Amino acid sequence: MEKKSNWQAYQAIIEQQGITKLYHFTDRDNLQSIIQNGGLYSWADCEEKGIVISKPGGSDSSRSLDSRDGLQHYVRVSFVTQHPMMYVAMNEGRISNPVLLEIDPQVIYWNGSKYADRNATKNGAQVGGDLDDFKAIHFSAVKAQKHFDLDDDEQKFYQAEVLVKNFIPLEYIRNIGNFGIPIPNKPTALQSKTAYTAQITRNTPTAFLFLIDQSVSMQKKTSLFGEEMTMAEAAARIVNRQINELVLRSIKSNETRHYYDIAVIGYGERAYSGWNGDLEGRDFVSPEELREHPYKKIITREEKRTRRGVVVKEVEKVQWVEAKHDGHWTHLHKAFAKAQQLLSQWMEIHHDKDCYPPTIINITDGEFNGAKREEVLQMANELKSMFTNDGNVILFNIHFTASKSSAEVVCPIEISELGGNSYAETLFNMSSLLPERYNADISRCLNDNRAGRHRAMGVNADATTLIKLMDIGTPTNVSQAQ
Repeated sequence: MEKKSNWQAYQAIIEQQGITKLYHFTDRDNLQSIIQNGGLYSWADCEEKGIVISKPGGSDSSRSLDSRDGLQHYVRVSFVTQHPMMYVAMNEGRISNPVLLEIDPQVIYWNGSKYADRNATKNGAQVGGDLDDFKAIHFSAVKAQKHFDLDDDEQKFYQAEVLVKNFIPLEYIRNIGNFGIPIPNKPTALQSKTAYTAQITRNTPTAFLFLIDQSVSMQKKTSLFGEEMTMAEAAARIVNRQINELVLRSIKSNETRHYYDIAVIGYGERAYSGWNGDLEGRDFVSPEELREHPYKKIITREEKRTRRGVVVKEVEKVQWVEAKHDGHWTHLHKAFAKAQQLLSQWMEIHHDKDCYPPTIINITDGEFNGAKREEVLQMANELKSMFTNDGNVILFNIHFTASKSSAEVVCPIEISELGGNSYAETLFNMSSLLPERYNADISRCLNDNRAGRHRAMGVNADATTLIKLMDIGTPTNVSQAQ
């Protein structure tokens, strides 16, 4: 691509500011088209060339603003990974499985490239193609981890942009080969990989994170298989049950195989490791470690299938997680922050492998506090935007209640199913849009045979429903081998 005549001046600033890559967000479903067409086109160029964008990141209003300002033929790239507009697009349902394309910073000094010190269509934006326009970018602002970390008057500069005229070829998208889609010499030979189909093996494990609300309100009484207990105890037993199931699935010929990494995060006023006994204070642990280090064994009740049907029997079960209900706050944002920390480390090792994506299951009995709704929603979206080759992280949010409620809604397809309940709608927006491969488990566990994509959530779910959601959230029909 042709460079500006003074491109070395741009390069000097790039090196001085430590800019090694730029970013463009899109939906995973758009990757095949990007590869087939040889790169990223602006939305207006796509229209002119007859290229269909299956899940556009921009809205009709943003396109109207682009046209107003003559920016419709530019590909928008940013300096940040946590772009607020990506989360707006997720909240509005335009994209569901975002991926970040890493763009070579050479595009900065291509002929035709422009620069904006904030979103280019916002009032007061400085937009232009000269060196002074590039220098006007607030580089200190774009180096912040999130726009929430900046003062109010600086937040707008977090969205500074580089606008690339018409097209960014594939060879300048550095990570385009990291999504499990082959890039052939001839587009006609393209074979697309279907997301959420990776085998779970010792070389390509997955991860499960259980987030458990342990605030004081979890002391309310409920019933589990006819036994009265606190909600905290019921949640702990159900999580222990699911962990035990994961351990059992990992045993082959008496060998415990490392198919999963499992973490438990308890939260109230703070967020902390939920393991007890020898594993206390640990984060991710393996099935082998769990098998070798039980915390204690208890006699509990479980449903068992017999010739006479389903009966409740007393059984001995291993426990690793203890019931707690001693926190006066429900600081979900701290649990999300700890989950993000753990997954960032896990993704560093596995993000470019063909691993089934990690699953987060959050269990809570009510509304969170200590952080604004918008901040918690963005943190949820940040978790959902993390990905492996095989797909994006799946986040379940389950509102757990003490007793069966007529207002129970589980795995809805449309937000209208929530009847205008604002808290339920918040959970809906926080939760992942499930791949259609989950529909078989939803049908089996919930007797819900509707076509379409369900949300990974439940509101007013009692203990029985919580168990069903845990089964759905830790799928058994993903192949395990090796």
